[in-house]
Amino acid sequence: MENRRLVVAREDEQDDRMKTFIFKGEGHTLGNALRTLILKNPDVIFCGYTIPHPSENKLHLRIETKEMSAVDALREGLEQLQSLSDHVLETFETAVSDYKSKQMEV
Repeated sequence: MENRRLVVAREDEQDDRMKTFIFKGEGHTLGNALRTLILKNPDVIFCGYTIPHPSENKLHLRIETKEMSAVDALREGLEQLQSLSDHVLETFETAVSDYKSKQMEV
């Protein structure tokens, strides 16, 4: 699998609408978050993930779509996850800042 963190299993698979992606160094946290977001896409027929074995530090994510390519569905899911993570971080940092400023007033 070389040193890449993401590879496509069986890249020679002809149908671009059905792909299995292998994420090296990832687990249930990323798998469940991506699966949840990708399944919200109405073009996605199936999205699921597995951790092949607890001693292997990798995640297999399978995506099957109606029209769009599985790569595009993955890209959209990753972009949505990044946006969601940025929003959560901003909200958290604002709340911490508000809390600290209120503590200084007391």
